[in-house]
Amino acid sequence: MSFIDWIVLIGTLSFIIIYGIYRSRGKQNIDDYLIAGQSLPWYHVCFSVMATQASAITFLSAPGQGFADGMRFVQFYFGLPLAMVVLSITFVPIFHRLKVFTAYEFLETRFDGRVRIFTVILFLLSRGLSTGLSIYAPSIILATILGWDLTWTNILMGSLVLIYTVTGGTKAISHTHLQQMIIVTMAMFVAGYMVVHLLPSDIGFVDALKIAGKAGRLNTIDFHFDPNSRYNIWSGLIGGFFLQLSYFGTDQSQVGRYLTGESIGQSRMGLVMNGLLKIPMQFLILLVGVLVFVYYQYNPAPLFFNKVETDKLRNSEYAADYQSLEEKHSLAVSSQRAAVDGLAKALDSKDETSIAHWQEALKESDDTQKQLKKDAVSLIKKNNPTADTSDVNYVFLRFVLDRLPIGLIGLLIAVIFSASMGSIAAAYNSLASTTVVDLYKRVYKTDANDNHYLMATRISTIGWGIFCIFVAQYASKLGSMIEAVNILGSLFYGVILGIFLVAFYFKNIGGKATFWGAIVAEIGVVLCWWYDLMAFLWLNVVGCVLVIAFAWLIQKIKPANA
Repeated sequence: MSFIDWIVLIGTLSFIIIYGIYRSRGKQNIDDYLIAGQSLPWYHVCFSVMATQASAITFLSAPGQGFADGMRFVQFYFGLPLAMVVLSITFVPIFHRLKVFTAYEFLETRFDGRVRIFTVILFLLSRGLSTGLSIYAPSIILATILGWDLTWTNILMGSLVLIYTVTGGTKAISHTHLQQMIIVTMAMFVAGYMVVHLLPSDIGFVDALKIAGKAGRLNTIDFHFDPNSRYNIWSGLIGGFFLQLSYFGTDQSQVGRYLTGESIGQSRMGLVMNGLLKIPMQFLILLVGVLVFVYYQYNPAPLFFNKVETDKLRNSEYAADYQSLEEKHSLAVSSQRAAVDGLAKALDSKDETSIAHWQEALKESDDTQKQLKKDAVSLIKKNNPTADTSDVNYVFLRFVLDRLPIGLIGLLIAVIFSASMGSIAAAYNSLASTTVVDLYKRVYKTDANDNHYLMATRISTIGWGIFCIFVAQYASKLGSMIEAVNILGSLFYGVILGIFLVAFYFKNIGGKATFWGAIVAEIGVVLCWWYDLMAFLWLNVVGCVLVIAFAWLIQKIKPANA
């Protein structure tokens, strides 16, 4: 990066951190630190909820997902608006009325301590692991740009966020979220414009969309019902609904965001607006990736986008083999350019026969390049068995570094950093608040004063930061980050949601039945995932249904003890 890019990057990040600390200055109690004194308006709630979900994984991996697989990932979010409506009607008024710090306090009131603690453990496990992924994603940037050791990069990224999270708590997080989302939205629009601007002068935005469509990258909606298909409208509406309902309704990293609303109405408005804005935002991010795909139809694309690993390969015993693959790749790129030029002319003339011919030629070129990429991955694994071979995570980053002008590179990297800081900060805060309120305060120190619990929360924040940084060291083994983080959530969220639904809607089911039903359901979800019985989104449905079914059955069999 240039000196100007470094100035833009450091300046943007410094502004976010200093602004967050400034807005949260003054004396704090535990209420201010955990839920901002329930004083924030709906737009703070909305953007804080969005920023918590939109981590660096979103802005690194999602464009790569669009590049490699098209727009169909957007179906993952189709259940979100409906989930926001259900949350606004059911969860929000209950949590506000009970004046809880965490979602799990309600469970002990409804059931008993066992159910509360079991649910807390599931949350801490899932959120702690997924936060490690959120730290790893931006660490790729510094490791790629500067060639830094990934271990120290993870430590830097994870520690940077602790500065304002430990100091300012929820209020600092919410104020930085607002700034982050404004910067992120502007930068992604600029990125999309720049991709189109870099295309040949006779290829405009509409032409780019036509080419992407013929290349199979605008496959936005798939109506086919297939439980093994990760992304179709049914998995998005049903599986996505259950995942989003569980994530936003029972994950403290999100519950803590809308508990900051100054009233039930403000929290509801923030959630509903999140449901309306999230799908367009994700559509834009994926579309940027699709436009990057079109750009590389006219310009040579790297055989493999992770430059760190390809540089290692060029200096290894497999250098000659990799050079041979690159030569074949150059020929495939030439064929691709001829095919895309022919397709563009055929689309202009509306010659259906010619369109079909060039579309097939483009598909053949695409298939050839995918096979060459697989061959390159095999060489990389031979040379370095621990290498990160998921190219999806590097596509957008490589494009930004290689093709965008000075200044904009620093801004877009700052966007990825700031998005990561937002989600990591919310996660740290939720992990610490849940640990202190639901475990430390309940089990160990039940009668301390506010200052004691405030200090305990800050210490817990630091402890969870260290744990998440440790997890980040192993994140490279999990492939596409945006898929990995959602798969991880799907292993736990369905069961957690099932527990809350039993609490809300099945008043005749007791704590013992719910506790054992949840344990059996979690075992069932893990087995479904282990044996790959279905696409991961359906695990949320399975987990939720199994909790309700087993809890109901146990209650029927042993009503007196359940």
